[in-house]
Amino acid sequence: MPTSDHRLASVQKGLLRPVNQTEAKSVLADLKDIGKSEPAVATLLEGETPLREFVISVLTLSPYLRDMAKLDPTVLAAAIEQPLEPQIEQLVVAARHAWETLPGEGQPSESEVMSRLRIIKRKAAFLIALADLARVFDARATTSWLSALAEGAISATIDHLLLSAHHAGKIVLKDPARPSEGSGLIVLGMGKLGAEELNYSSDIDLVIFFDETAGIVPDPQDAIEIFPRLMRRLVRILQERTADGYVFRTDLRLRPDPGATPLAMPVDAAMIYYEGRGQNWERAAFIKARPVGGDRVAGAAFVQDLVPFVFRKYLDYAAIADIHSIKRQIHVHKGHGAIAVKGHNVKLGRGGIREIEFFVQTQQLIAGGRMPALRSRATEETLEELTKAKWIDEETRDELTGAYWFLRNVEHRIQMVRDEQTHLLPETESELKRIAFMMGFSDTPSFSEALVSILKTVERRYSRLFEQEAKLSNEAGNLVFTGQNDDPDTLETLRKLGFERPSDISRVIRTWHYGRYRATQSVEARERLTELTPELLQVFGANKRADEALLRFNNFLSGLPAGIQLFSLLGNNPALLSLIVNIMSSAPRLADIIAAKPHVFDGMLDPGLMAELPTRDYLAGRIKSFLVSARHYEEILDRLRIFASEQRFLIGIRLLTGGISGAMAARAFTHLADLVVAAAFEAVMKEVRLAHGDYPGGRVAIMGMGKLGSFELTAGSDIDIILLYDYDDDAGESDGPKPLDATRYFTRITQRLIAALSAPTAEGVLYEVDMRLRPSGNKGPVATRINSFEKYQREEAWTWEHMALSRARLLCGDDGLIRDAERIIGEVLSTKSDVAKIARDVAEMRVLLEQEKPPKSIWDLKLMPGGLIDIEFIAQYLRLIAPAKGVELETGSLNTGEALKALGLRLMDRNDLDTCLEALALYTELAQLIRLCVDGLFDPEEAPAGLIELVCRAGDCPDIRTLEAEIRRLSKAVRSIFQTVTAH
Repeated sequence: MPTSDHRLASVQKGLLRPVNQTEAKSVLADLKDIGKSEPAVATLLEGETPLREFVISVLTLSPYLRDMAKLDPTVLAAAIEQPLEPQIEQLVVAARHAWETLPGEGQPSESEVMSRLRIIKRKAAFLIALADLARVFDARATTSWLSALAEGAISATIDHLLLSAHHAGKIVLKDPARPSEGSGLIVLGMGKLGAEELNYSSDIDLVIFFDETAGIVPDPQDAIEIFPRLMRRLVRILQERTADGYVFRTDLRLRPDPGATPLAMPVDAAMIYYEGRGQNWERAAFIKARPVGGDRVAGAAFVQDLVPFVFRKYLDYAAIADIHSIKRQIHVHKGHGAIAVKGHNVKLGRGGIREIEFFVQTQQLIAGGRMPALRSRATEETLEELTKAKWIDEETRDELTGAYWFLRNVEHRIQMVRDEQTHLLPETESELKRIAFMMGFSDTPSFSEALVSILKTVERRYSRLFEQEAKLSNEAGNLVFTGQNDDPDTLETLRKLGFERPSDISRVIRTWHYGRYRATQSVEARERLTELTPELLQVFGANKRADEALLRFNNFLSGLPAGIQLFSLLGNNPALLSLIVNIMSSAPRLADIIAAKPHVFDGMLDPGLMAELPTRDYLAGRIKSFLVSARHYEEILDRLRIFASEQRFLIGIRLLTGGISGAMAARAFTHLADLVVAAAFEAVMKEVRLAHGDYPGGRVAIMGMGKLGSFELTAGSDIDIILLYDYDDDAGESDGPKPLDATRYFTRITQRLIAALSAPTAEGVLYEVDMRLRPSGNKGPVATRINSFEKYQREEAWTWEHMALSRARLLCGDDGLIRDAERIIGEVLSTKSDVAKIARDVAEMRVLLEQEKPPKSIWDLKLMPGGLIDIEFIAQYLRLIAPAKGVELETGSLNTGEALKALGLRLMDRNDLDTCLEALALYTELAQLIRLCVDGLFDPEEAPAGLIELVCRAGDCPDIRTLEAEIRRLSKAVRSIFQTVTAH
């Protein structure tokens, strides 16, 4: 453990700066209040010292630390007055002993242990953050202390649980004063906890086993019930949010087959599993495993017994293909131009922390069996050992070590802002500036430049490693595709490469060489394709369903108008080739789109694609330039279809490659729809005016409903819209060549708009349009006058219509009418309602929906009990009862998660809210990806292997069974919360 006696008083002048002066003044006011009870803080404020400047800066940069200082001013005063490290060390010791009886008191209750640990964690987290930001600690010390704190809390919790089971007569401890010793309960820390490199707001990954023969359970048959129950309490003690906060979010999913096994497993069963069915990803995970609680002697013996499983006797190049598979699950994509800083994932993104960890772990798995020195857990230590073993050179070691700790510092600062377990850099300039300042940079450009340099360095080193390993693990044999008959050696090579039907594949490739497709008709195109074929086959062959993927690529080739440019590009851009293979092997829907409309692929040739996030401004600039030369109405509609299909495809590619998250994709698909609807509406209005003129006082606005209104569209969504209008009452008809009365005029606009969006042309359909959410549904008029809309919403609308109204958003049209509509919506939703009636209506509606549209499987994420509908209904229900509960919601369009967070903090149990938000985040990631890749319901039995990997990556689970278990856990919890919330 690192030790030093540095105080905050030694902080350098100008190390940090406040995020802005307004915040600084607000923080100063808070500090003056604290100073009234804490003389050390009052003294701090008296002079213009570097320490004063530092403290004010820190509390502006981190709202979380500011809240901690206000909650417990004594910890801030102690940080100012005393050396930091001894205080942190005392807190770690206190955490380790939190289970023990204090002098003069009885054995602490579970709630007392929970409270002690939470207060200790809060204080330690505050002090560690200050030490880190003041450069008293470097990232090594920070991660070390955080790991020590977690280990102390885990050990204390295990001791408390064992002792309570002993007092309850469930077990008989060998020494109640040292509950864990000789207990046979093995608690292994995995990942960053195992490596003693925990990040600031990290989850802790634990795997727990027990030795039935340890002798503490009177009847060994009872152990399989006792220990898993204790582990459920372990998770609750550590992660449940109470008035004192939480200790650590705890994840037990790295155990064998987590969807089907208890939270604690017998040692013998675990060993049988690892020896017979253990996966390469589990080998990689156990590199970092170490005992962090329970019976340390038994834990060390278990880890030692696993060494032959983790580290094979021979150089293990056979595992490389599977390591590539692990990489695809985590999906760190390389290539595609510049790296975007805003929104970049410093852990999983290109050039991120996970690439450095994979760089290290890959070589440990390959060579660790013969070279015990490579079995170390810590990243930096392993890089040093790899250098000594001549596996990497000193320059690589130094670059990756420096990059690792730089990125860990960035990760810590992202998490220090609001104590959130996130690795995403902010997307806004103001929030990114906060991170830049916390890193000690003077502005965002200098921070961005340093970060991009680091990310590119990591990406370069990482990609070289995998290129070298690919050469070592693949020796291509004969690949001859001339003549009419199959070459036997070629069929054998194809079989070795991974193709199950080599004769069919050989026939397809001969078709390419015969020039039967337009893309392969020229000699030059065929020559380029011939050069590319070995690499193509190698990359396709690495997929589990190589034949299916290659046949989709063949379908794509058959529709291409020309091939030279594409084949040249693929030959010089391995990343693009990997991307095509990725699409063909995991996303049948996207593959069908590019086979039917090869022009959508043109956007992939833009080297800036992955550097640009698909924000509203980005898409608005693109649509404006795309339509600028369109002259006629039909040309505008065709160009809109081309633009929308291409941009939907490119947003999908970003999602597929991990460039954006599911939530970001939902925003992007919605921004695209907004812009397309607005452009189509503008074109329609010009056409109507040409034929029918203006209607006196006529005003029109388009309102988006459903997922369009709440920024949650997917790749395959239709759109729900309502057309609102108004006009002068004394007007008789429009003033054009073919005048119309009011009803027909505004109905004509609506009909033209629906046709503009949904009528099929040579370029396809823009969007299927659903107008069933208009007043009176399908029976009502297609366009609604604003006063009728208001009267209906105030006097006639059912509860479900007000729920739908809570997601309404005005998209485009007359500014005055938009303001009127927004006012009406705001007033209707601000009306105090009968809470019990709304609860009844919502619950009845959910039952009715379940009867009319029963879910087809657990993968029916929308309709399943505890799925997206339940979460959306909870958010909409809270919106409707909020006025009666005295809760005001700021105006502005919110998605379901934002609405849930804004309302749930006031109207729900915090743990229930966290569960709903966790489930919504998972469902969103999965639903966005699945809708992108396949039409219809996702079926793991039928889905392409590549899609299975992508879905597991999106769900942050190692395999599909684990993910299904996670969906079942969350859906069950959400359904219970829905029933509780609406049980009024």
